[in-house]
Amino acid sequence: VQLVESGGGLVQPGGSLRLSCAASGLISSINTMGWYRQAPGKEREWVAHTTSANRGSTDYADSVKGRFTISRDNAENTVHLQMNSLEPEDTGVYYCHAARLLDSRADGWEYEYDYWGKGTQVTVSS
Repeated sequence: VQLVESGGGLVQPGGSLRLSCAASGLISSINTMGWYRQAPGKEREWVAHTTSANRGSTDYADSVKGRFTISRDNAENTVHLQMNSLEPEDTGVYYCHAARLLDSRADGWEYEYDYWGKGTQVTVSS
């Protein structure tokens, strides 16, 4: 599975950006698509995903809940992340992520296997 992100850039605090990720390859092998991000000097963290595993759900990290919305276009094999009310703390490289999700864990998510895009930079600054 190959993943290509687009839509990053520079935005002022309070602004919006929309990220997109196009997937190609063996799409039928995955049941989850979403986003991670990595801020300078910090570890990569999960942001949001949409999954058909375990009866299906759309989930968000607490830090973005109510501000970010993830959506998936199955016909186009794309996933989008609409980011509103952006804050400087949202700055980082955003990575598209595709996986075969097995279950949730106390410290995150359990994947059988997963794939990553190369990332797109999001900078929130005045």
